[in-house]
Amino acid sequence: MMHLGRTFSRLMLSPSRLVLRYQSTVAPALIDTFQRKHDYLRISLTERCNLRCQYCMPEEGVDLSPADDMLQFDEVIKLASLFAELGVTKIRLTGGEPLVYPQLSALIEELAAIPTITDIAMTTNGVTLARQLPKLQAAGLTQLNISLDTLDPNLFQIITRRRGHDRVLQGIDKAIELGYTPKVNVVVTKGVNDQELLGFVDWTKNKLVDVRFIELMPFDGNRWNFAKFVSYKEMLEVIESKYDLERLEDHANDTSKAWRVPGYKGQLGFITSMSNHFCGTCNRLRLTANGQLKVCLFGAAEINLRDALRSDADDTTLTEMIGQAVSKKKSQHADPSHLLALDNPSNVSMSDPRMLLDSTALVFQPPSVSAPQLHPASIISSRRPLQPFRSYSTLSHVTADGGAHMVDVSAKQDTTRLAQASGQVRVSPAAFQAIQDNRLKKGAVLQVAELAGIQASKLTSTLIPLCHNIPVTSCRLELMLQAPDTVSVVAMVKTTGKTGVEMEALTAVSVACLTVYDMIKAVDKTAVVTNIQLDAKSGGKSGVFERS
Repeated sequence: MMHLGRTFSRLMLSPSRLVLRYQSTVAPALIDTFQRKHDYLRISLTERCNLRCQYCMPEEGVDLSPADDMLQFDEVIKLASLFAELGVTKIRLTGGEPLVYPQLSALIEELAAIPTITDIAMTTNGVTLARQLPKLQAAGLTQLNISLDTLDPNLFQIITRRRGHDRVLQGIDKAIELGYTPKVNVVVTKGVNDQELLGFVDWTKNKLVDVRFIELMPFDGNRWNFAKFVSYKEMLEVIESKYDLERLEDHANDTSKAWRVPGYKGQLGFITSMSNHFCGTCNRLRLTANGQLKVCLFGAAEINLRDALRSDADDTTLTEMIGQAVSKKKSQHADPSHLLALDNPSNVSMSDPRMLLDSTALVFQPPSVSAPQLHPASIISSRRPLQPFRSYSTLSHVTADGGAHMVDVSAKQDTTRLAQASGQVRVSPAAFQAIQDNRLKKGAVLQVAELAGIQASKLTSTLIPLCHNIPVTSCRLELMLQAPDTVSVVAMVKTTGKTGVEMEALTAVSVACLTVYDMIKAVDKTAVVTNIQLDAKSGGKSGVFERS
């Protein structure tokens, strides 16, 4: 039930408190050494999410922190109030997915009662927004960002691994009905949804939305590579090939470059975190769901406000901690712009020999990455040579008399094992174009094949009789279109166990290639699956192998 007293007092502010709302000053603790004033706090309320977007979260989800490690309701209010006293005027609620937070409307109401907070925004996937929004608006929610990467319900299910496209659209319509101009965030990924740029622009003709195209960013766990990157410049060129755009004035601290088609109700924006960062005007701080303060999304540095709060630290101590963190904020995050200046980065395959020789020149990993990333640099980090090829009499799965048997690995030690395999499907030009334009009746070829390959890697021991049933802790597939006629597939598999994952990587590639073949065979019966091979492996007694 809404707390009517607090709501009434919030709406009927005294003149002095109204002045505070518009004349709030930023305390020294929130001003860094580059004189950036941080008056915007993003608060993650939960690690939980009801979607599994491919660029954000693995299919199986993430290991959630214990409930006691998460900031409690009163702790969020306490820290938000302190930041407000220091000069924060805008709060954005994020996740995970904030709509799954059980006390969301009550929290918004408490935040809206803080005198100097002028804006309370929320970034959501919108799946349950239509049902919840009226209550959230009444509590004090002022702005909305809704994530929607496609207007195609089938592709939505592939990207998010869940249903709900119609409910997101209902949420957007409900927001407009209630007087919001929702910002619709679209993460643009080559070969996935870049063909929908013009469709989203056309969508703004009669719908009062701000569609913001976002360059794909290399978050921890995100399977980043240049074949998937679409730059601001490329997006603008595609859109301007059909529409005459008008540049709009950007406001201070805006992360989005604003445009519109004259006469259209809605507008467009481009968030250029990779090709043209906006660190120089950054005014944001981030509070994670477990109470860590991050001064930069890409930075590894965090300070633990939760534990300090629970140790009864007073406001002076907490302010000093916040000030020390802000003072150490760098001028900009790790700059990937040199990576984007390669002659033709979109043609760089994860199995390209250049990746093996110098992966650091091609793959940007943010400093916050803690777990090892599965790419060839990690596979060949130890260069112990592979033992010579064994003759028939010593093949591990063959007995002395030529019979088959499964190797007993019980005496082996558990070690980290990695493997990379690759393969290709050669297709006709017509099929290649159909895949690129996503015009095949069976759907998005590359996305379905990726999921098939991941599933196959986990079923390898069922398909290959003498393979051990081992836990696949990570399987990542990259499917790339290489003009004029090739679909390239790369699988990278990891486990910690007693035997390797070479077969899991090869099975993943094989099934992914066969899935591509199956999905295009109606338009191309000449397609050829070819060049399936192990590229690299590490771990175990046999050491490291890399194909020359």
